[in-house]
Amino acid sequence: MVLFDKARIAFTMFGAAMTRHRRIKILNEKGKEQGDVKIEYHNIYGVDEILNLDAQTINLENGKIVITKIDPKLVYNQHTDKSKDALVFSFPNVRAGSVIEYRYTLVRHMSTNFPAWYFQSDIPTRYSEFTALFDPNIKLKALTRVTEPFFRDSLVADGHLWAMRNVRSSKTEAYMRSEEDARESLSILVSAVSVNGKTQQLFDTWQATGKLLSNEKGYFKELDQSLSDESSLVKTAMEMPGEDARIAYIYNQVKSRVSWNGMQNWVSNGGIKNAWKKRSGNSAEINAMVYHLLKKCGIKAYPMLVSTRDNGELSPDFANIFQLNNLVTYVPVDSTKYYLLDASDKYDRYNQIPYNLLNSYGLYLNNKGDNCDMIFIETKKPYSEIILVSAEIGSDAKMKGSTQIVSSGYDKLTEAQFYNTEGEQKFEQYLTGSDNNIRISDLKLDNMDVDTLPLKQSFNFTYDLNNSDNYVYFTPNMFTSLHDNPFMSENRNSSIDFGYRNDKLITGNFKLPAGYTLESLPKSTSIVMSDKSITFKRALQMDDGYISFHYEIVVKRTRFAREEYPAVHEFFKKMYELLNEQIVLRKT
Repeated sequence: MVLFDKARIAFTMFGAAMTRHRRIKILNEKGKEQGDVKIEYHNIYGVDEILNLDAQTINLENGKIVITKIDPKLVYNQHTDKSKDALVFSFPNVRAGSVIEYRYTLVRHMSTNFPAWYFQSDIPTRYSEFTALFDPNIKLKALTRVTEPFFRDSLVADGHLWAMRNVRSSKTEAYMRSEEDARESLSILVSAVSVNGKTQQLFDTWQATGKLLSNEKGYFKELDQSLSDESSLVKTAMEMPGEDARIAYIYNQVKSRVSWNGMQNWVSNGGIKNAWKKRSGNSAEINAMVYHLLKKCGIKAYPMLVSTRDNGELSPDFANIFQLNNLVTYVPVDSTKYYLLDASDKYDRYNQIPYNLLNSYGLYLNNKGDNCDMIFIETKKPYSEIILVSAEIGSDAKMKGSTQIVSSGYDKLTEAQFYNTEGEQKFEQYLTGSDNNIRISDLKLDNMDVDTLPLKQSFNFTYDLNNSDNYVYFTPNMFTSLHDNPFMSENRNSSIDFGYRNDKLITGNFKLPAGYTLESLPKSTSIVMSDKSITFKRALQMDDGYISFHYEIVVKRTRFAREEYPAVHEFFKKMYELLNEQIVLRKT
């Protein structure tokens, strides 16, 4: 448990300094992992530095308090990427019953926003306090993400104090966008300063930030450089019929020529010309190549700054430049259609918005004008997965049949990536839901690398059905990802973000064996959310020795607020009960 976590930050005209003191009680052996600490900070232009680290372990030995200071030689810096470093250390003599504590000062050498303060962490927190002190000539803007009331929210001399107590631990939940987005937190932004009686607005909006970067020659110089043999690529692209074909060609050429070095960033490390020559670069460099070459082809394209799904959602009203972690290429086609291209991910497609950017904002940069706008990144197109099963049940309670699965959009990408990275054996386990009673053979995947066509999977299978006392039991919910309800918990801390509309259709038929009669068949029914955002339909019938079935799930909304969770929880509970209701046959 965090006994207390206190920060005191002082803002000046030239920067800010935060002193933090954190104390943790180790309650059991599992808690010893809290003794390994990593404090991240931004290293862009040397903007941050950590000073005055002091850390110690406190133990009770033979009735006496024993304090063990951390050896400074065991504290080291870890280079995360071009934008971040981390101070890393481990506490000595940590065991169940220990108390560990550390202090440090984080200095930011610019008068702008400061890293968010999280009142909540992955372990319970007894008390968390954040105090902001500032010069009266500085105007601050605060963004709070809290679901519980503050214990203290009050003015203090030259500043403001916020505190929370008895804060529960955060947890990972199904379909949450980012753990940081769901944590109780506070962010501070310096929005204006007064000098000699005159107030100067700082870059406290995304539009102002975009305009600043767009006019920064040093920034664009690294992103828009001539590439060797680019003229031949542009010539080939220009010979293609239509803008869409040119976009696809340039995107796929960059993806195949330049490999991602694993570094995700929104700034270049040494210019795209050098990365092109090395055939390797960070995400910003690779996507800036796409931007540069598309522009050479006469296509309207812009660099766009984004935050990926696991990095947290950008707030359109709070210009936190340190929240950015990637650069992609934005291509507006018309008022209703645009492309968002990330050639650093080999599984992404030119004609589909990257999944890890959905339902957040992106800032596109325009160095030829003043228009640098925030765009809400979403896809309104519904994607579907169709599962067609045809099988015959033998008198020995074994089912034999064939299955076809047609997956489009993000389902296709997920399944193609899983197959390529994990191999056929694990992919078959994924298809069966790790049910050892099902065995797959003759697996075939078509259109894996064709951007414009859905993935088609086909295979044969045998299934040893549950049977006892002359009864056979089974459910049509086969070869789907719908085995376990993701919303079992009664309560939820975060909002739900499905990312995209994902409709599913499960259909087919079963031939009944001789010597068996139908004992129980689930009734045809449907359930609908009160706002009609999610619909589930089920239809089954018996005809001439065959059971035909049709299950359909239609999702019209991709996001649900935390306050809507009770309705979602209840709907999914009923839906999974209906999905898993069994067909029962009786031996005559």
